[in-house]
Amino acid sequence: MKILSAGLKEKIGMKLETYTFKVEKGKIKELALAIGDLREEYLNGEVILPTFPTVIDFWGGGASTSDLLGLNVKKVLHGEQEYEYLGEIKPGDEITVTGVVEKVYTKAAMNFVILKKEFVNQHGETVLISRSTVIERH
Repeated sequence: MKILSAGLKEKIGMKLETYTFKVEKGKIKELALAIGDLREEYLNGEVILPTFPTVIDFWGGGASTSDLLGLNVKKVLHGEQEYEYLGEIKPGDEITVTGVVEKVYTKAAMNFVILKKEFVNQHGETVLISRSTVIERH
């Protein structure tokens, strides 16, 4: 079994960049069109799609997680994504996202990094917790 990349184990508990994202109707429509879900409530931006937090992740943060963790981006894969909804994200909300490296381990010649992010609306309510698995092949 290969040992974790140099310094990766020490990244457990590391805080990720905090960012804020305004949920705009246009972004809701773009996602609906991109995945082919043409329900009227999505196209007019009245309701978010269940996977909309991925849009928040891609458009909200500035720093590359791979860079922050010192991973070789040419060997990085997105492994798994989990959303735990605790409230409702609505059009017009301003969502602030904080994240932390929750766990790291090595398995089958790959490093696995579990990132936990909390999505909080402008009222201070945690509306979502996400966990994503980043895989770095050796």
